[in-house]
Amino acid sequence: MTANSAKKCNFATCFISHFPMNKSVSTTVSYRRIWQIAYPILLSVLMEQLINLTDTAFLGRVGQVELGASALSGIFYISVFVIGLGFGQGAQILMARRNGERCYSRISGIFYHSLAFLLFLALVLCIFTSLLGPQVLRSIISNPEVAEAANNYLQWRVYGMFMAYVAILFRSFYVATVNTRMLTLNSLMMVGTNVVFDYVLIFGYGPVPALGISGAAIASVIAETVSMLFFIIYTRARVDYRKYGFHRMPRARLSLFSHILGISVWTMMQDFLSLATWFIFFLAVEHLGAAELAASNIIRNISSVTYMSVSALSATAMTLVSNMMGEGRVEGVLPMLRRTVVLGYLVLVPVCLLIAAMPDAVFSIFTNETYLAEIGRGPLYVLLGCYVLTIPAQIYFRAVSGTGDTRMALIIETGTLFFYLAFVYVAIFRMQLSLAVSWCSEYVYQGMVLLMCLAYFRYSSWQTRRI
Repeated sequence: MTANSAKKCNFATCFISHFPMNKSVSTTVSYRRIWQIAYPILLSVLMEQLINLTDTAFLGRVGQVELGASALSGIFYISVFVIGLGFGQGAQILMARRNGERCYSRISGIFYHSLAFLLFLALVLCIFTSLLGPQVLRSIISNPEVAEAANNYLQWRVYGMFMAYVAILFRSFYVATVNTRMLTLNSLMMVGTNVVFDYVLIFGYGPVPALGISGAAIASVIAETVSMLFFIIYTRARVDYRKYGFHRMPRARLSLFSHILGISVWTMMQDFLSLATWFIFFLAVEHLGAAELAASNIIRNISSVTYMSVSALSATAMTLVSNMMGEGRVEGVLPMLRRTVVLGYLVLVPVCLLIAAMPDAVFSIFTNETYLAEIGRGPLYVLLGCYVLTIPAQIYFRAVSGTGDTRMALIIETGTLFFYLAFVYVAIFRMQLSLAVSWCSEYVYQGMVLLMCLAYFRYSSWQTRRI
């Protein structure tokens, strides 16, 4: 986009923002509209969670060591991976704001600058994880067999970071422009690829040898490659290139990159801290015993299914907040958030009740060991009950980032994690309490997040924030 067109876009946006909106234009977002945006994200998250569920279900048939190792190495990988995910969320916030302002041609600059950064970041993190990951895992995992299996998984899994980062940016673009329907098809192809290659590579088929936990990692890399290629082909065939400025490569601008990073750096740090703390929790559980770790891994995977609706609705809330503020419909933000929370309860409460009614049957999906279900039944009830807090906490938390105040989101995350880690330290390391009590740390985390987010929307001047 030329400098003159950018100036015109900025002038038009500023000019319009000084006048009240036409009263015939609704400032609220209906339940139906929220759901239309959220359900394709929900379906795509469901498909992607099936990848983790498939890995866990297959590895649960390989052995307890592999099951526990996949949890620790997977969380270690994600703790590094979310650095780029946070950058993608920052880019999504900016693209959503430009979409709301109808400055569509400025979206390509954000996209291409973000792509260059993410590919460079993937290279750095891949080298870092390959070189230092094995030493870190061996130093923090007390069981040598689990540490070796975790390292075998990580050394293959890290190669998928390049493809996954590209897919993240495409996902951010489609969510930011409120065009989420194609995400479901992408995820269907991704999970189908993973299931096939999981079976072939983990257990072996024909001339292909059984690779065990390494096969699960390779299958995930192949699935991420398929996802990236689908995004590229679909975007080239179906997206209006000229509308969004994708038909020409923008010149590198340090000022634009700095602007993107100024929004994204806080989400990068926030996501890293959140997942790193989750990793610490599993390390703490590992000290309770291999069975407790295996049971917690199964609970984590069950939680990934229940949490997906929260993830979809919070992503919808974040992009709608940014779009609505770009359009000047600030007064409709809080009613939209309340409706999103109500939708979360309507979708998730029946699912949680169903799981709570037959916990042993759910555990049997992941393992044949009945004693793991006995160990995990209590913690599972604890986790399901926590969704009373999790739904509003995560929707309002992502909404804080949607306003563009990503620094405040990091402050909320950091303050909350202090109390969370204190609880984990006392409950597990000091008092060696039961696994069910240890999982009560989720109440501490979600409760603190919700209180701080409500205070932010009540007392701060978020309505006037520009990005």
